[in-house]
Parts: sequence; structure tokens; C-alpha cells
Amino acid sequence: MSKAGSKLIKSARQALAYARGEACDGFVAHVPEEVDVKSIRKRLGLTQPEFSLRFGFDVRAVQDWEQNRRQPERAARVLLTVIAHEPEAVSRALAH
Repeated sequence: MSKAGSKLIKSARQALAYARGEACDGFVAHVPEEVDVKSIRKRLGLTQPEFSLRFGFDVRAVQDWEQNRRQPERAARVLLTVIAHEPEAVSRALAH
């Protein structure tokens, strides 16, 4: 089999494993369905405006999340999960 054919088969197997929810390399990201934004923010000792500015969120979104008027989208839940575990890493990554 050609090198291109082998890569194609490998990619197809990886896509199938992904579709089945299997980890290709043993790692599967867990994205929580719900995130307690208020708890994360309070643990960091930040006001809603401070939290919003530090991590790039709209302050209205933070208010809505905390008052359960809206839930964060998947990408925001990923970022909030990282903030909950490594806030300084996120701050460093977003600093200019």
C-alpha cells in the first residue's frame, strides 16, 4: 500500500474512533454541561467587571450566567474550566 493510502486509512480509523467517543491517544476532553461561574469568580476574589475584563467575557454574559438566565456556550465552558484550574495561565495567555 502507498504512503498516501496508509495515511488515509489511519485518518479514517481516527475519525471513526472520534465518532464513537473513543480517544485516539488515550485522552478525551471533558467539557462540563454546567459551570458555576459565580463560584469561580468569587474564589478568585474578583468583581463581575474585573472577571470580565481579565478573561475577555462580556460583563452582561457573566451576569446572565451567574443569574441562570443563560448558560455559557461550549467554548466558554472550556475556557471557564481552564480558568477554574489554571487562572494564571489564562491570564498570561491573554495578556498583551
